[in-house]
Parts: sequence; C-alpha cells; structure tokens
Amino acid sequence: MLRLISFITLLLILYYVLHFLIKDMLPLKKTRDRKSEPEELIQDPYCQTYIPKRSALKKKIAGKDYYFCNRGCLKRYLKRDSS
Repeated sequence: MLRLISFITLLLILYYVLHFLIKDMLPLKKTRDRKSEPEELIQDPYCQTYIPKRSALKKKIAGKDYYFCNRGCLKRYLKRDSS
C-alpha cells in the first residue's frame, strides 16, 4: 500500500513539473508580438532612405500614397515637385 501511495505521489510530482515546464514554453510559440515579426520598410522618395512604414509620415499626392521619414523631406519633396 505504501508503494502505491509513493508511486502515485511520484507521478503527481512528475506531472506538475512537466506541466510547469511545458506551460512556460507554449506561450512563446503561440504569441508573437509585433517586435518579432519583420517590419515593412518603405523608401522616402526625397532622401531615398528606408524607414519602417508604421513610423513614416504618409501623404497622398495626386492619388498616390507617399511615405516620408520626416516633415523636412516632405516639404522639400513638395517644393521640388511643384517646381
């Protein structure tokens, strides 16, 4: 009887240890945040610099979307484009 209780206790301890280890590993595979995914880069039409699309300034010019790294590049592009 003592062997059976010891065996069941050992199995329970093993189960909880494995459950704890697996539980910590599974969320890493399931959840992917934006930092681990590659970011889409777009090119600034004025300075030709590649910047992340989510942090770029977006301006619609003649029905087309343009992305700029900062307001200075946007202003210079508009000035050059109007000349």
